[in-house]
Amino acid sequence: MSQNQTTIAPQPGIMEIALYEGGASKVAGVENVVKLSSNENPFGPSEKAREAVVRAAHGLHRYPNTDHAGLRAAIAEVHGLDPERIICGVGSDEIIHFLCQAYAGPGTEVLFTEHGFLMYRISAHAAGATPVEVAERDRVTDVDALIAGATPRTRLIFVANPNNPTGTMIGLPELERLARAVPQAILVVDAAYAEYVEDYDGGAELASRLSNVFMTRTFSKIYGLGGLRVGWGYGPREIVDVLNRIRGPFNLSNVALEGAEAAMRDREHIARCQAENARMRAWLAEALAEKGVPSDTSCANFILARLADAETAGACDEYLKAQGLIVRRVGGYGLPQCLRITVGDEASCRRVAHVIGQFMAERAGSR
Repeated sequence: MSQNQTTIAPQPGIMEIALYEGGASKVAGVENVVKLSSNENPFGPSEKAREAVVRAAHGLHRYPNTDHAGLRAAIAEVHGLDPERIICGVGSDEIIHFLCQAYAGPGTEVLFTEHGFLMYRISAHAAGATPVEVAERDRVTDVDALIAGATPRTRLIFVANPNNPTGTMIGLPELERLARAVPQAILVVDAAYAEYVEDYDGGAELASRLSNVFMTRTFSKIYGLGGLRVGWGYGPREIVDVLNRIRGPFNLSNVALEGAEAAMRDREHIARCQAENARMRAWLAEALAEKGVPSDTSCANFILARLADAETAGACDEYLKAQGLIVRRVGGYGLPQCLRITVGDEASCRRVAHVIGQFMAERAGSR
């Protein structure tokens, strides 16, 4: 490098971000794979959402509206919320990023649990804040550990409830206890999987009542719209106002807005998906347990299968891939001995349970 050249460096913390890797969808040399690695709805979006997307495609030359009024109204109507306290984003990931950009920064801390969603660490680093991780208790969020881990520098606390990749969750009274114990920080309840839990509002009531609670949701899971990238958040108007000031005015396309609004209003499709997920989730957990593969009670649309150790989990993953079944290794979440398995349709669940049973039997016979 010549004396006249200088090194242009990114902001501190950026190079500490490990690139996020989504769930695999292909296996070399194997056709007709079954993807159970990204917690997608095996039944896809509702027909009404598909029809809305096709209609919206006729207006691709038009800019979308900037206030997302139609989608916010649909969300508010279905969930009984104030539309003025709703913000929409490119998946809930973007809203998580907005929160860190707006409220964290150099000299501040962002708190989360050891097996929490990887975007919390990424967005904290991107904002120049210090990510702080606390232990869970048997793969369950430990509120006492979060309270103990908070400092005067803590600005955001992220709790995925239910959590990904563990599938476990804590009760709303525990979330309220956490919010009240750390009043200088915003408690962000990441409720991406809330629809899979009966009689659970994802923290909406807390976010309506407490000034330091904010809820995030997504259309990528039960609504089957992962490819459109739509999420939303709900909380105090003051926080929503701040986030809207850094939100790009056209962050969601016409297609995404129309598809998500139709999906939100089709409650029959959601009810069918909820019922089928609950049925096959229970079946899969029991089937795996019978084959010597335990899991915690899952409150989401996946099972976290626990193997004996990291080597066994890796071998099981390779065995599944050879049979055209793609699940998710979660070593990056601090769980190298586990495999996260999406609850697919009945045929997929029966197939993955059968193949894991074969693996366990062969492994036992080789010893």
